Amino acid sequence: MKNSKRKLLVTSALPYANGAIHLGHMVEYIQTDIWVRHQKMQGIQCTYVCADDAHGTPIMLRAQAENISPEELVARMRKEHQADFADFFVEFDNYYSTHSDENRELAETIYFRLKQNGHISSRVITQLYDPVKEMFLPDRFVKGTCPKCKAEDQYGDNCEVCGSTYSPTDLINPRSAVSGATPIEKESEHFFFKLPDFEGMLKTWLHAGHLQDEIANKLDEWFDVGLQEWDISRDSPYFGFEIPDAPGKYFYVWLDAPMGYFASFKNLCSRRGDLNFNEYLKPDTTTELYHFIGKDIVRFHALFWPAVLAGSGYRTPTAVYAHGFLTINGQKMSKSRGTFINARNYLDHLNPEYLRYYFAAKLTSRIDDLDLNLDDFALRVNADLVGKVVNIASRCAGFINTRFDNTMGKILAHEALYQSFTDAGQNIIALYEAREFSQAMREIMTLADKANQFIDEQKPWVLAKESGREQAVQNVCSTGLNLFKVLTAYLKPVLPVMAGNVEQFFNIDPLTWSNYHTPLTNHRINKFKPLMTRVEQEKIDAMLNDAGKQTGQAKPKTTKSATETTMEPIASTIQYEDFAKLDLRIAKILDARPVEGAEKLLQLTLDIGGETRNVFAGIKSAYNPQDLIGRHTVMVANLAPRKMRFGVSEGMVLAAGPGGKDLWILQPDPGAQPGMRVK
Repeated sequence: MKNSKRKLLVTSALPYANGAIHLGHMVEYIQTDIWVRHQKMQGIQCTYVCADDAHGTPIMLRAQAENISPEELVARMRKEHQADFADFFVEFDNYYSTHSDENRELAETIYFRLKQNGHISSRVITQLYDPVKEMFLPDRFVKGTCPKCKAEDQYGDNCEVCGSTYSPTDLINPRSAVSGATPIEKESEHFFFKLPDFEGMLKTWLHAGHLQDEIANKLDEWFDVGLQEWDISRDSPYFGFEIPDAPGKYFYVWLDAPMGYFASFKNLCSRRGDLNFNEYLKPDTTTELYHFIGKDIVRFHALFWPAVLAGSGYRTPTAVYAHGFLTINGQKMSKSRGTFINARNYLDHLNPEYLRYYFAAKLTSRIDDLDLNLDDFALRVNADLVGKVVNIASRCAGFINTRFDNTMGKILAHEALYQSFTDAGQNIIALYEAREFSQAMREIMTLADKANQFIDEQKPWVLAKESGREQAVQNVCSTGLNLFKVLTAYLKPVLPVMAGNVEQFFNIDPLTWSNYHTPLTNHRINKFKPLMTRVEQEKIDAMLNDAGKQTGQAKPKTTKSATETTMEPIASTIQYEDFAKLDLRIAKILDARPVEGAEKLLQLTLDIGGETRNVFAGIKSAYNPQDLIGRHTVMVANLAPRKMRFGVSEGMVLAAGPGGKDLWILQPDPGAQPGMRVK
């Protein structure tokens, strides 16, 4: 049922048309795409647009180096970017370019409105100038020695060694990164946007629910030092839009880039009769505008952009959602280590829905950095998607296909269980809305565990061998498939292609938030086909090898198998930030049993507050398993799963002592409840 009350325009930050899309970029586009798909499953009119950011000095210089025009370069990069996004199943309603007639018109309109309203000033400034290339140098195109710590080869705006910020003219022994020449100082008239005019408006807007609290509080620092006028012009030569009343001057890329959101939307509106461009831009509109961005460009989207919009008579964003950076195996993406992984490197070897799920399992509404631990990636995808979710269908579909002429039973074998699955939908939908994807994935996997437990208890493979139990087999397997259908609906924003294949298997209309709860009874299905295969280490290694080849690096060493152990020396100290990464939780031991073939291990089933974990603990010498059941302990809840010979261990319980019988698990004081965080 279509929800006609809300109209949403959603954007992701515009990728720069000067390089390939990498996995760090994909965090944002996958996050946005999941949220948009969730909105569309509600029947909301949600339009998702994006574009290539096509202007600026770096693009001009790269085009010169390749002996092509900037227009040719941005056209080529746009094609490559679109292919990468499409292959990751990021579904834009329109993907455009900031180098467009629509964007030129918007930039000029906004500029003249700001100027007419008294928000534009001009003055002569002094800049560094390359006498060889005959061009003014942007800050990042000047290098030299840091004036504070004397570190060499630092950029003209900040030092990567000591973190100091400064003017390019403050550098010691500056040089042009373009020609290597020593730059000279030269004067030029520039145009400025009067950001201080909007101090009162911005102070109110920042704390009116448009931003995450962390971002709003951080931006308050700008007011502490005082808002400054923003330089919005650049000198020729420059690839961009020429300022209409100032020949030889161009709009700074960061002025016209955010306008590219509206330009892309306007281009779409010209082709779709159901969208009214002006309805989304007027200041009193009831439509909603959402920007998903990285935390490094917050000031442009949450200070400059709202002020520019307000000053030119347009609406401001409903919300700006920032996310953190991506690390690989706990470190920044690195070309030297072969872990600077482009989207195409990944796509050449691995299923894109693996990464969509892994990112979803880590993403929250906060601005925390996200780590792609490749061991954890393989274990989590294999355990959750293949071992839990798809396994439900694999265990049940064959019976329905072969024994019951592809027809599901007329009744459910466990209506209460099915009802509990559909009842969980309200909370899962709310988690998607709040961008708490990680919690949503945990809820879904808890349900998947319950579905597999139901199948284990009913044992349809045993029932099938017993005389007169055919109806029971059909009902049990039909119930399992119905549970699988509900789980597929819950995962559809994350796994749209697998969900589409499931819809074909069930022979049903697309799953939405209004129809997922309806069970299929006496319903004909199609022959089951495998939906997802396991992540293979060989493919991860091949991806890393390709990433290394791009930078001339050798293939990175893969990590040891999770079943290998090494003795490491005790570190004398660690930083607080390292300790803070541990997520210590109170856990209740629901079950404890010996592990066949293991001398030291007990297999523990732990409740950590609505979620169960399977953990192998080396405490068999100190405890009778039955004595542990019902006790509380402390576990590391965010430890990457470890694949062992006996199964997958999903955490670690904490214990102390010299070993043997003298080993004690940590026990919290009475009153502690499962799931409580240990602080």
